[in-house]
Amino acid sequence: MTFTQQDSIKLLEIMKARRDVRGNRFIDKKVEEEKLSFILEAALSAPSVGYSQPWKFVIIEDAATKNAILQNFDYENTKAKEIFKERELYNKLKLEGIKEAPLNIAVLYEPKEEDVLGMTSMQQMGEYSVVCAVQNMWLMARSLNIGIGWVSILNEKKVLQELQAKENTKLIAYLCVGYVDQFYKESELKILGWDREKKLHECVQYLKG
Repeated sequence: MTFTQQDSIKLLEIMKARRDVRGNRFIDKKVEEEKLSFILEAALSAPSVGYSQPWKFVIIEDAATKNAILQNFDYENTKAKEIFKERELYNKLKLEGIKEAPLNIAVLYEPKEEDVLGMTSMQQMGEYSVVCAVQNMWLMARSLNIGIGWVSILNEKKVLQELQAKENTKLIAYLCVGYVDQFYKESELKILGWDREKKLHECVQYLKG
């Protein structure tokens, strides 16, 4: 299978249009099963070290579970506010959409008991593989005009307990998924001036012979 330059341009456009969506953007519209399947199929297409495929996806619609995760967030966010107390902008940020999004998806890393090809020196490669799956989900969702928000201000241990995850499982991402009223033209944090965008030349180093 080969692709055209137009395909490459479209893929780059989707990548650049990806946004981290907050709760004030989600609308009351159910995500169709077919489109959820597209998003999950994209996740399964991600590369994984030693073909280990160490991911698991927990689809959460249950209100009680959402409430428990939201309480977890509120507690952790109180601590984060103290850390960023010198930055007034932090208190104005909407940093999750746990209840507003019709779907929450917990993306887990389930390590294998046996040794994995490619992980004998760098154990974290298994977790990085799951992150690749998250990126695939995010891009597929954006191509379907569905928003995803990644909530990271959580106590991992308590989330795993709430989900009754297997021993040694790790929480890689907690995602809020749903249709939105709009996608910002730029990153919300960039618009608000939380930080500046790095330029290409700042991120690339060449070692030439």
